[in-house]
Amino acid sequence: MVQLLIIDDDPAMQRWLQRILKNSGYSVSVASNGEEGLIQAKEQHPALIICDWLMPKITGLDVCRQIKSLPELSTTFFILLTSLSSIEDRVQGLDAGADDFLFKPIQISELLARVRAGLRLHNLSQDLKEQKQLLETELREAADYVRSILPEPLTHEKLAIDVRFFPCQDLGGDGFDYFWLDETHLAIYLLDVAGHGLRAALPSISVINLLRSQKLNQVNYYQPSNVLQELNQVFQITSRNDKYFTIWYGVYNCQTRELIYASAGHPPAILLEKNLENQQNSLEKELKTPGFPIGMFANAQYSDKSCIIPPQASLYIFSDGIYEVEKINGYYLGLQNFIPLLKEYQANTPQNLDQLFVSLKAFHHKSALTDDLSIIEAYFP
Repeated sequence: MVQLLIIDDDPAMQRWLQRILKNSGYSVSVASNGEEGLIQAKEQHPALIICDWLMPKITGLDVCRQIKSLPELSTTFFILLTSLSSIEDRVQGLDAGADDFLFKPIQISELLARVRAGLRLHNLSQDLKEQKQLLETELREAADYVRSILPEPLTHEKLAIDVRFFPCQDLGGDGFDYFWLDETHLAIYLLDVAGHGLRAALPSISVINLLRSQKLNQVNYYQPSNVLQELNQVFQITSRNDKYFTIWYGVYNCQTRELIYASAGHPPAILLEKNLENQQNSLEKELKTPGFPIGMFANAQYSDKSCIIPPQASLYIFSDGIYEVEKINGYYLGLQNFIPLLKEYQANTPQNLDQLFVSLKAFHHKSALTDDLSIIEAYFP
């Protein structure tokens, strides 16, 4: 049976409303003041509340505000009972969270009609809340799967890799991986699909699984530009797929210390080398090649570059969300301001990527991320 709650300090009005509603088949509880009404509402979770506006101590407006602030009562339909009928009073009631009004003197037919209408909206809100909870559960499960396919930190005699992944929602479009092509060559990449949520996460998962299985046709995985060329053919934008992505892909030779790399619209990887003259100020190199994001143009061309990694150098590959953080003054941090933070972090020993994100938070005035943050840190002893 549907549970209703009446909050009114007038005993006669209490009994009259209770009798009418019980005769109409509802289960009705009553409270004689706002404090008692709040206690009963928290215990009973009624579908609908009829509350008098003018009551001592706690007014109906205050009761309404407190009820609407509780997540477990967010779908409860709240009707304010009042003799105040001006537009200003109705605006005040709506601002407090009231869903409807009953004006004195009350007509029985109107009372029952408004209760029926309120219960319909309550049931609809409850259904939407349950569907939202179900969807959030499924998204969390999908997010757990995405995290499960991302690689763990790597410790090897020739290099060490650490990673961090912070999606702005449960699901994001960032993805990364590294895998051995043979005993000497390690492939490493990071990609960023445009957008957020499931529609961005699915292409990211597809790319990771495709590269990890090395199932691209006639591709030389040792040649980064060749990998990007084939990805661009496979993931072309169509009428059914409007997602494109940026990517940085490299192959490191552990014997020769040569890194061959190519990028497609992605931020440059930053290589920080030890400065023999000033140990506190690392030398930086931006590793990037020209090329449109994957999927934009079928005839896009990609090229390779290479460099020799010196001893005790660190390579940082990241998505643009790591430096596109909005500062308190409204400006964005930007890549050129992010690099000094990276160098300051790299000068500390021992290094932990969590320290870098502590520095970034000092620039971020918003509590929630507006874009995905991903970074790979590779150290070459």
